[in-house]
Amino acid sequence: MAKTIAKEIAPHSLDFSTIVRPGDTVMWGQSTAEPVPLTQALMAQRRAIGRFSVFLGVTYSDTLKPEYADCISFSAYCGSGGNRALAKAGKLDILPVHYSQLPALIASGRLKVDVLMLQLAPADAAGNYSLSMAHEYLVPALDAARVVIAEVNEEAPWTWGERPVRDEDLDYIVRTSRPPLELHHPDPGETELAVARNVAGLIEDGATLQFGLGALPEAILSALADRRDLGIHSGAIGDKAADLMQAGVITNARKSIDRGVAVAGVMFGSKRIQQFCHRNPVVQFRSPAYTHDAGVLAGIERFAALNLAIEVDLTGQINAEVAGGVYVGAVGGALDFLRGAHRSKGGLPIIALPSTAGKASRIVAKLSGPVSTPRSDAGIIVTEYGVADLRGLPLSERTRRMIAIAHPGFREQLEREAAHACGSIG
Repeated sequence: MAKTIAKEIAPHSLDFSTIVRPGDTVMWGQSTAEPVPLTQALMAQRRAIGRFSVFLGVTYSDTLKPEYADCISFSAYCGSGGNRALAKAGKLDILPVHYSQLPALIASGRLKVDVLMLQLAPADAAGNYSLSMAHEYLVPALDAARVVIAEVNEEAPWTWGERPVRDEDLDYIVRTSRPPLELHHPDPGETELAVARNVAGLIEDGATLQFGLGALPEAILSALADRRDLGIHSGAIGDKAADLMQAGVITNARKSIDRGVAVAGVMFGSKRIQQFCHRNPVVQFRSPAYTHDAGVLAGIERFAALNLAIEVDLTGQINAEVAGGVYVGAVGGALDFLRGAHRSKGGLPIIALPSTAGKASRIVAKLSGPVSTPRSDAGIIVTEYGVADLRGLPLSERTRRMIAIAHPGFREQLEREAAHACGSIG
């Protein structure tokens, strides 16, 4: 049944006690797509609602605090950004699923979305609003939610995507004019730059790239400035991608699908990527049903999946979720992309990480957290000390190659632990 035309309301007049019911689940756009005036108002009015739930993506605002768990049950697919404070306080419940599963979970109702809050760019002449900086799992959520509240932000970039949003999709509109959130990655250190150089040495002209989040993926992209005709098919896109597209390094001209177009799901960056994507048809945003689809990824030739890890064991098992007993990462989309790269003609399933964190080795005999990626899906592991291509190798050779890219100060210890395990590590 079609919805009635959305009700326009001033930000200070929004009464969440009449919109959110006790027991409801509220969802909103992650990262820079967070509709901050709406989320702040929701937190301020939480006691008037009764107990309800919030499902989170990556959070980069200071909106959420552990004490808000007095009325709210927080869950998320990740422990990144501001979610980390909730996780450390024991106030975050994790949904440990592959990112590609989120659309089906939302559509089926297993991941319940009662109230959806969006940050939209103003409508164009045809009456189409844009999902702006995050399309991804908001696309299926639009059809599943009972109530949709939109912050229509005059300063939000208008981007191209698979799902236009019209007035009839919305229940409430709150109009604002504010700078969207920005994400600035720290400058990479010498170690990250060395890892980036090793990864870059694997990437050929014409490759299509997927990349994760953080300073290291940005450093890897910077190290590719001398390549030609690179492409993008990624869940995320950030500032360095904009730089390489502006410089003519990323042209998408040799992609085997979506030729001439960069495909992504969400922006993770500053005003740089926001301005670059504004009304730019060479960047197209899609839901995980496309960006993470196994068949789509397998059909991309020379698909280079560039992902991160907290630690990797000597057989190629990867922990990308827990560090020091705290949930800081995610199952996420890494395994989706690694499997896609395995199936791609000329594909590169890459995991990159510094060899140490503080005084601890990140190449380990036994993981300290869950197995986010099993050793059966092991690909190419890269540290500042080199490259270990584990594809098609037995455990003994994997162990030898992994020790060779560990920090020299830990190699003897790893050899002893490997010998003690008698080849049955993991």
